[in-house]
Amino acid sequence: MSKKIINAKRIVSGSYEKCEVLISQGEISKVADTIDQHADHTIDAKGLLLLPGLVDVHVHLREPGGEAKETIETGTKAAAKGGFTTVCAMPNTRPVPDSPETLTALLEKINLDASVRVLPYASITTRQLGKEIVDMEALSDLGAFAFTDDGVGVQTAGKMFEAMKQASRLNKAIVAHCEDNSLVYGGVSHQGEVSERLGLPGIPNVAESVQIARDVLLAEAADCHYHVCHVSTKESVRVIRDAKRAGIKVTAEVTPHHILLNETDVKEDDALFKMNPPLRSKEDQKALIEGLHDGTIDFIATDHAPHTEEEKQQGFRYSPFGITGLETAFPLLYTHMVETGLATMKDLVEWLTVKPAEAFSLPYGCLEEGSPADLTIVDLDSEKEVDRHQLVSKGKNSPFHGRNLKGWPVMTLVNGEIVFEEAKHETARS
Repeated sequence: MSKKIINAKRIVSGSYEKCEVLISQGEISKVADTIDQHADHTIDAKGLLLLPGLVDVHVHLREPGGEAKETIETGTKAAAKGGFTTVCAMPNTRPVPDSPETLTALLEKINLDASVRVLPYASITTRQLGKEIVDMEALSDLGAFAFTDDGVGVQTAGKMFEAMKQASRLNKAIVAHCEDNSLVYGGVSHQGEVSERLGLPGIPNVAESVQIARDVLLAEAADCHYHVCHVSTKESVRVIRDAKRAGIKVTAEVTPHHILLNETDVKEDDALFKMNPPLRSKEDQKALIEGLHDGTIDFIATDHAPHTEEEKQQGFRYSPFGITGLETAFPLLYTHMVETGLATMKDLVEWLTVKPAEAFSLPYGCLEEGSPADLTIVDLDSEKEVDRHQLVSKGKNSPFHGRNLKGWPVMTLVNGEIVFEEAKHETARS
């Protein structure tokens, strides 16, 4: 079955241009201003913006073991609603995908329940305990996207170096949640104005940046692609910038919440604002935005981390870290970066598509002939309020509840198949 998208616009060199797309056998077969060729089905985009499907290399789908928080089914539906067509699932599940058996079971579940493309990580160490390196070769052969113990940092340099050398031989990335546990001091928020005002134990910047400094040197020695998750501090940006200048194969991501929020947005002991790394200072926030613009930070990833309502009602001290992000990422960033002049639309689209795909050599995130027909239609004029209780994700833990945002996805296609369509904004189809 072929499809044709008509009356769309796309971004070309920073400008909007008329666009039509022909889809055949799950691929983009033609992109042009006008396509005369017949198709079995036509989708009228009604002048809306057509983007490559968004790519998120950092999400938590919680299944297996955390189905009360999220499932592969609900998490990928949330991704589709947010315009994401490829997501990479972190391994802090129970059981952990740390063996061929557990990864095979996970892949089977993904094949059954996922509505978007899910690329699963495998852990670096067995059960993410930081002690025994997994069988990376066997897991890589099965289809592990990359290796990470996300949620915990690998605490010993020797173990991380051993993992990097093995990953390098397999041409796989080591992806790191960077946190030196000896410097966390039981912290639950950023060590600064908020921790002092609310009387909370704080996490200092150095807990993150010191482990990045260690790891970039290990990556250089191992000749390994090393990727830094959710960068949050100005010192981390400086270390990554210096490492890139030295030719070290390091890439980095930043989350929408660390770009758009800082510690002053935490007005009370509200765990909807509790995430790890925590919301940092205004100076850190400024450094993150600068790092994104100058290429020190390569792209944006959500770190979608759903939790139950009950878990998040225990205040900063006892609630788990994490917020949801898939459904609100694009409108948040469009409203607060593009609409305000902090970034161009071209910047935003690249940070959410081309650049994460390029960093991991993925054939996604592009609107080109011969590419998978992963596409997102966005209504830039659609304006509505975030209602966390109406999120598709099981996790309703969003600190952006009540925000009025523009630029909502209204249709998402994966391999040419519609996986999300906004009921109140149906595009014309035949």
